[in-house]
Amino acid sequence: MKRIAFFISGTGGNALNLFEACRESRIEALPVMAISSSSKALGPERLRAVGLRVEIVIRSSFNSDEEYSRECFLRCELNAVDIICLCGFLKKLVIPDQWMGRILNIHPGPLPRFGGHGMYGHFVHEAVLAAGVKESGPTIHLVDNQYDNGKILAFEPVPVLAGDTPDTLKKRVYEAEMRLYPVVLQNFISSLSAKGNQQ
Repeated sequence: MKRIAFFISGTGGNALNLFEACRESRIEALPVMAISSSSKALGPERLRAVGLRVEIVIRSSFNSDEEYSRECFLRCELNAVDIICLCGFLKKLVIPDQWMGRILNIHPGPLPRFGGHGMYGHFVHEAVLAAGVKESGPTIHLVDNQYDNGKILAFEPVPVLAGDTPDTLKKRVYEAEMRLYPVVLQNFISSLSAKGNQQ
């Protein structure tokens, strides 16, 4: 069974959702730890409450993104993590070759148009509304060394309605995130298992 880690910076909602899906066997994986970039966010407390180990790794404790990333990946390796799921993680990661293709991220808008540096949370929903498009929705992609750039695994369209505000749009996109991420993670794990069986 694949061992997974969640990286969070905020409330940990997506991480909790994936944790529950694993516990209910909708995802065939074992959550073994989470890393939070914030000691003050609600996420660590919520994840610890369900029995998950959470380690706090603060970016300001390191001299560079490279050093910070090495520490995060080292902690995963010490816990034999196979797959990392970014769940609202807001710090820059420098991905070494051995982790390429093993890190998933969920983004709250269509990529590549509404991605890039500084495009997260409310900023995405505000940009979608300012662009006047008729459709938004979460995108799940593999992570590489450019913001929101890796291979797209899935997208769930969410209509933009007349009179939407960033908050109302965020609510419907978040509901789609809760549906999409568990399904995509399970499909990803199944694809890895299929490749392993072919080798």
